[in-house]
Amino acid sequence: MRGEREMLTINQTNDYLNRLGIERQLPTKDFLFDLHRAHVEKIAWQTIDIFAGKPVSIDFKDSTNHIINNGGGYCFHLNGAFSLLLRSLGYNVSLHRAGVQSHGHVPRIDSYHLGLSVSITNENLRAQTWLVDVGLGDMPYEPIPLVLGEYKQDFHTYKITKSSVAASGWRLEHDPQGAFIGVDIDPEDVKDIEEFIPKHEQLSSAPDSTWVDLLLVRNRHKTGSNELKGCVFSQRSEIGITKSEVTNRTSWFEILKEVFGEPLNHFSELEKDELWSKALKAHEEWKRNQPDH
Repeated sequence: MRGEREMLTINQTNDYLNRLGIERQLPTKDFLFDLHRAHVEKIAWQTIDIFAGKPVSIDFKDSTNHIINNGGGYCFHLNGAFSLLLRSLGYNVSLHRAGVQSHGHVPRIDSYHLGLSVSITNENLRAQTWLVDVGLGDMPYEPIPLVLGEYKQDFHTYKITKSSVAASGWRLEHDPQGAFIGVDIDPEDVKDIEEFIPKHEQLSSAPDSTWVDLLLVRNRHKTGSNELKGCVFSQRSEIGITKSEVTNRTSWFEILKEVFGEPLNHFSELEKDELWSKALKAHEEWKRNQPDH
């Protein structure tokens, strides 16, 4: 089956680690944390490719090659590729069906999110399982133990609870100021990416998909997060959120490259022009629809 327990080559693994700015180490808890932090800092959650009409395949190898070549993506790309990297580094990784509860909706597990868990044997020879997720956009900065309780990461607070929609499942309750309410995760290990392909096809090409007409780019750092939504650049920190309007083409592409690590090497100059025109047009339409306009 496609993607079933694939592994990266040594060269691919090294190229991925180079993208993260990390040298190869033994598969320890500390190294897992280093990898997770680097991933959410340097590889953006983004809908750029979908918005531009250039969706990238979620096949594990395709996602990995896209990331190695300075691309990003959303959960299927990011968690899919990260699972392959972790497995190739010697970690015990499981894939899970999951569902994101956005504001105004009920909890669900609908396979519109790919979840990950990693089991590590600690110094006492006991296995500990960690929730690992580099594909939520507004995601935790570090892995979270799959043990019921509350977890602080800088000024963010997360909770692990029992899922109300999956027997023996888990739920990640997001920080109260987060972009969504929580994520429910089925405990069963999914063997490959096939389960998620129809969901990706719907999200990346269906006329009623939110992402087809919304350019959204996000990444995390230790003390906050960055977001580019159309032509609005936001930076969140402990003291609040600052927003700025970016309607200069050069500045817009500089933010994508310098803040989010998205040089768009896979776009031609014509495609970049088309991307900018669509983003600016959508921004101007959004502004016209604001109540105070």
